Amino acid sequence: MALKDITLGQYFPGKTILHRLDPRIKLIGTVAYIVALFLAANVVSYAILIVVLAALIAISKVGLKSILRGMRPIFIIILITAILNLFFTPGQGEPLVSVWVLTIYAEGVRAAVFMILRIMMLITCTFLLTYTTSPIMLTDGLEKLLSPLKAIRVPIHELAMMMSIALRFIPTLIEETDKIMSAQKARGADFDTGNLVQKAKALVPLLVPLFISAFRRADELAVAMECRCYHGGSGRTRLRQLKLTGVDLVALLLSLALCVGIGVLGHFGW
Repeated sequence: MALKDITLGQYFPGKTILHRLDPRIKLIGTVAYIVALFLAANVVSYAILIVVLAALIAISKVGLKSILRGMRPIFIIILITAILNLFFTPGQGEPLVSVWVLTIYAEGVRAAVFMILRIMMLITCTFLLTYTTSPIMLTDGLEKLLSPLKAIRVPIHELAMMMSIALRFIPTLIEETDKIMSAQKARGADFDTGNLVQKAKALVPLLVPLFISAFRRADELAVAMECRCYHGGSGRTRLRQLKLTGVDLVALLLSLALCVGIGVLGHFGW
C-alpha cells in the first residue's frame, strides 16, 4: 500500500449537482445515509442503498477507481471484521463448516457479507462528502448547522475551523511522510521487509521529522492567520453566503425519505 492511496480529505473540484449542493444538505444527507445503513437489516434494504450510492458516484463524476483506491488502506480492517463476524456469529441448525473450534453458520456468512457492505458503503459516502465539498464550504456548513449550540457557549466556529484544518492537512502530511520515507530509503532505510513488529520499528525514525514538519506548518499557519487579523468567528463575513435552493430542498427530502424508508423496511422485515 502506498501513502498516496490515502485520499481522505482531498477535494476534487467539479460542477456537478452534487458539488453545487449546499454543504449543510450534504452533511445532513451523509448522516441520514449512515443512519439508514445501520437500520438496514435485509437484502432489499442493502440493494436500495447500493443503488442510491452508485447513482451518487455517477452524478459526482469522481470515479469508482478513486474511491476504491482510497479504501485500500483499510482493507485489513474490513477483512478482520468480516472474519470475526464469520466465525463468531451464533447460528441455528446445522453448521456449514466446522473445523476444530471454528464453526461457520449461515447466519455468520450473512453477517460477514452485510458488515463488509456496511463498512465499505459508509466509507464511500464519507469520501463523497469530502471529495465534492471544499474544506471552507464544509466548515461553513458545519458551523451553520451547529450554530444553535452557541446559546450554551459552545465554540462552534473554532471546532469547525479545527476540523477543516485537520481535513485540509491530511493530504499534506501524507505527502510529507512520503517524501521523508523516500529520503530515508535513499540513505539505506528499509521499510518493506521483516515482520509486522520490525516494520513498525522501522517507521519510528519517521516520527521525529514528521512531527517537526507538522509543528512548523502549524506555526506558519498560526502566524499567517494572525497577520490577517483572524480572531475567531465573531463579526466575520464570508465570500459565499449559504442559501438553500429548490434542488437543496429536494435532496434533503430524498435523504430523509431514504432514512425513514429503510427504517420501515427493517421494522416490517421486508
